Amino acid sequence: MNTGKLKSLLAGILPLAESVGDYQNAHFRTRKPGGGDEKSAREFVSEIDIESEHRLREGLLRLLPEAGFYGEETARSRAEFTWVVDPLDGTSNYLSGIDVWAVSVALLRGDEILLGLVHKPSTGEHFHAVLGDGAFHTDGRGTKSLPLAEDFSLRDALVGTGFPYRSPDMTDAFFASAREVLSRCRDIRRIGAAALDIAYVAAGYLQAFWEVDLQSYDLAAALLLLRETGCPCTTFGGKPYDLFQSRSFVAGFPGAAEELREILATRYTVD
Repeated sequence: MNTGKLKSLLAGILPLAESVGDYQNAHFRTRKPGGGDEKSAREFVSEIDIESEHRLREGLLRLLPEAGFYGEETARSRAEFTWVVDPLDGTSNYLSGIDVWAVSVALLRGDEILLGLVHKPSTGEHFHAVLGDGAFHTDGRGTKSLPLAEDFSLRDALVGTGFPYRSPDMTDAFFASAREVLSRCRDIRRIGAAALDIAYVAAGYLQAFWEVDLQSYDLAAALLLLRETGCPCTTFGGKPYDLFQSRSFVAGFPGAAEELREILATRYTVD
């Protein structure tokens, strides 16, 4: 699939993601904080997630009928081309009335990410990339190309992370790492929506990030943003990150990512 075809698909995805975001905004803060169904320990799903995924699946398969669809909530099938979708990344934020969540859509050929879109409904902004064509950020001021990441020291970096709520066996390693990272960086942020975390790294708003047991739908779209901006991403042990296999993930600007990984490698046994 050539760049022109991918750009055409992206042009079709943008209004679809915005429409789903409008639906989510219309229901945001219309209920008491909390709610949703606990599908696993401290991981929630709501009817908003499910309806959002249905709308995305229907629209994406119209754009590319032969593709598989790998979603967080309702359907998982892979083909030569596969849509990988998180319809509402940051459900706990959304259900609690915190306006930080995202719609994440990626297209894969095998394991290769061809295009990615991370849309933030509460602000209307989005981050997007097509393989080999750079990465971009669109907000109320227009669209700008994201520059290639430059060398950056961990000492000057604002570092993002996510608590290991899926992985209680990683709690001790996480807090030991966070203690040292905090002493060696500018500060740490826990935003609560991994797709946005990674998009912010690609855009330079965060300069490094780590988390364990992220899922393919959390990362697929934003991972292409990292690659198009030259931000290294690996496992804690330094292996290439595998979207469907790796448990650990560390990324950031050159220099900061490597310094952070060295800290993590001494605390975690998972790779």
